[in-house]
Amino acid sequence: MNTHEPGAVPAPVARSLMFVPGHKRPMVEKALAMASLDVAILDLEDGAPPAQKDAARSVLADALARDGGARPARFVRANAVASAHFASDIAAIVGPGLRAIVLPKVDGVADVAAAEEIVSGRERDAGLAVGSVRFVVSVESALGLLNAYAIATASPRIAGVLFGAEDYANDLGLPADRQGEASRLLHARASVVVAATAARVPAYDGIWPDIRDAAGLRRDSALGRQLGFSGKSLIHPGQIDAINEAFSPSEADLEAARNVVAAFETAEARGDGAAALDGSLVDRPIVERARRVLRASEPAR
Repeated sequence: MNTHEPGAVPAPVARSLMFVPGHKRPMVEKALAMASLDVAILDLEDGAPPAQKDAARSVLADALARDGGARPARFVRANAVASAHFASDIAAIVGPGLRAIVLPKVDGVADVAAAEEIVSGRERDAGLAVGSVRFVVSVESALGLLNAYAIATASPRIAGVLFGAEDYANDLGLPADRQGEASRLLHARASVVVAATAARVPAYDGIWPDIRDAAGLRRDSALGRQLGFSGKSLIHPGQIDAINEAFSPSEADLEAARNVVAAFETAEARGDGAAALDGSLVDRPIVERARRVLRASEPAR
């Protein structure tokens, strides 16, 4: 059943979301001290080898138990809901320090419902309000893409949709060295944005895997922003600044937005429903986009 009312619970928006191997304590500590990073996704899934899952849970339990600052927000990517690891992950990580759980490989609403039941039980055991821990659902397969809107509206806990580009490419049978359209994945990325927007939650783009290719990262981040993503996941600290820049309004963007708002407000004050600015029509939808740009420049909460 679709239980989510779009927009009912404000969802935090992030630009940069970095995966951090959960079993590597020094890397976890370093990530949690990065003020430029919006979200640290402490990883119990692919980032933690099978033999290191218990060690990773211990590291993350310690890290989450300590009081952290506002930045970066602390998310944890658990193992898949249907895996033998999920319940143990939740027992270790759910507590006051956890902002959200990234649910990987979500193919349908049943995955969200199963996670909801387990997490709600743990919240009660931990003395937390049921529903206080948010979910970011990761769409990583063709089936997940087809079900993206249903997934994004499956629970009021959902605070975003993350596109798992590499797993999605694997599901499609694409080559390891993806080029051209296989690299851009325009249809899938745009579809994730549409589903998340319809559900009134942010959409987060997949990683740029080549940490040596700074130019490629900038191009791919710019494309993600053009498609409508709010931010992008990453795998290396050296990618943070480029991603933050790509998903933040430039000074030119802000100046143009201020001019649009000012022109419309002047027209509105004299009783007009639209304005002309530099030869172009400015009506309400354009003004709302400009105001959104200005809001995006405000400090993250």
